[in-house]
Amino acid sequence: MSNLPPPISHKVHPTALNARTVSRLLEVEFDDGKRFELPFELMRVYSPSAEVRGHGEGQEVLQIGKRLVSITGIEPVGNYAIKPIFTDDHSTGIFTWEYLYWLGMHQAALWQDYLARLQAADYAGEAGRDAIPAPKVGSKCGS
Repeated sequence: MSNLPPPISHKVHPTALNARTVSRLLEVEFDDGKRFELPFELMRVYSPSAEVRGHGEGQEVLQIGKRLVSITGIEPVGNYAIKPIFTDDHSTGIFTWEYLYWLGMHQAALWQDYLARLQAADYAGEAGRDAIPAPKVGSKCGS
């Protein structure tokens, strides 16, 4: 994930947030007028958690089988972020407003990066989006 765009450097604040579970999209609107529809799959694949990103460069874990992931709940984190609870039991990613904005601004490039990483891992086409992940072994990060 080293070829990703740099983070945004300005503060943003949401004016609207709506999780659409049927279409699996998070609608988020910001105070500068920008509005994004973020697919739950994209959010899950680019979760800012250590479980996905690891603890440093090169420790990222490619997420597979997330095409149909949904969100069962969203918890506020102070006034600066949300913590989505995904249907695959992932709930450790804290999405700041700036990170959600970044996902929205760069989702086309991020999507292409994700598909390229799936292909590099020998998943033909978009097969990795439907692959069945191996069962988790051992303890979770921070346990």
